[in-house]
Amino acid sequence: MSVISELRMRPAPAQSPRWDASVRTRLGLAVVVMATLLVGANLATPLYPLIRADLGLSAFDTTVAFSAYVLTLVAGLLLVGHWSDHIGRRAALVLAVLTGVVGVVVFGGATSLPMLVLGRCLQGAAVACATGASSAALRDLLPHRPEWASRFTLVASAGGVAAGPITGGLLSLFPEPTRLPFGIYAVFLALLLIPLVRLEARPAIKPALPARPLSALKPRRPAVSRTARRAFWSAAAVGFLSFAVFGFSLSLAPTYVTAMAGEVSRPLVGLLAGLVLAVSAATQLFPQGAAKPAQAGVVGLLVMAGGVALVPVAGSVGSVALLVAALVCAGAGQGVAFRILFNAVAQQVEGSQHAQIISTVYVITYLGSAVPVLGLGLAVDAVGLMTAVGFFSAAIAAACVGMAIFLRRSAASVT
Repeated sequence: MSVISELRMRPAPAQSPRWDASVRTRLGLAVVVMATLLVGANLATPLYPLIRADLGLSAFDTTVAFSAYVLTLVAGLLLVGHWSDHIGRRAALVLAVLTGVVGVVVFGGATSLPMLVLGRCLQGAAVACATGASSAALRDLLPHRPEWASRFTLVASAGGVAAGPITGGLLSLFPEPTRLPFGIYAVFLALLLIPLVRLEARPAIKPALPARPLSALKPRRPAVSRTARRAFWSAAAVGFLSFAVFGFSLSLAPTYVTAMAGEVSRPLVGLLAGLVLAVSAATQLFPQGAAKPAQAGVVGLLVMAGGVALVPVAGSVGSVALLVAALVCAGAGQGVAFRILFNAVAQQVEGSQHAQIISTVYVITYLGSAVPVLGLGLAVDAVGLMTAVGFFSAAIAAACVGMAIFLRRSAASVT
């Protein structure tokens, strides 16, 4: 089946044999596509100080550009999160990659804030299209191992976001640091279209009605499965809190590190900005252990709260080592807590609802990267960076402690 036929939701004409890849190869391709799109969405993190200087942007302008991506991503999850059920996983990923290439070219060539916002919006649309498709593809490929499907999803998500700032910092060592990194990345992303187009696609799990195929693509209400309602809201709440921390790391952390420690190399800034996500991704690779899920979730939230609370302390004493320790704690705690609760949702949802339900979890989760971070940007312009980060960290840490108490009481009431 050709990509065009999938997008038209029509039977494909006879054609030459395509690449019938193994399950392992399909798994790897789904993870690589999702992770690569997220690398591009966060490539600019260590470059924001340079972009701000070139275009004359304020701290709030920076958070606007960052949040444009997140808000478009959230809207996209609502509008197209279910599309891969009807057009097929492969077609949705091809569409995502094409949109991502256009987005990074626009962003890399931006000469004004509106162009930056447009590029970020296109990148958000690309990630939205790929999020439900890749997670559902992993679930399709591992029908008897849903915990591994969700683990691969989280590794791709956190790992891709973490690799973005690190990659951007390294590529910024080349000439034209606000242009060339995006050109190199656009070429690499476009190359992913080759295996995707050659791949023999599997049929859509919900074929559209022949008489009205486009009706299947209409926006859906955010879905909350009755069987997984408690797990859904717990995962969404922890996702919101953790992505608020991620949003800070990916938007204002480079400025924070520079203000705290003076002039720092861009690769190091990128490494610090991606550290909390890298640690979160690494925790997905370790076994859960003997602790009960609820207990592990509570411990993870408390560790995350401690790490977040240490961020302004590190700033006040000017200690990069303490900041590293804080980010490691925050990432490890978030990784454990979110994995436990995300797995609970994934295991309780039927395969036919997986793309839509997981997209809805990410709607709430990604809002954590937009709403609190926009408020933080306004606060920085009003009261200064250090004071604003102090209030932000205190609020997130307190919310993590409150969520840990809620999880503990919920587990006690069930038993």
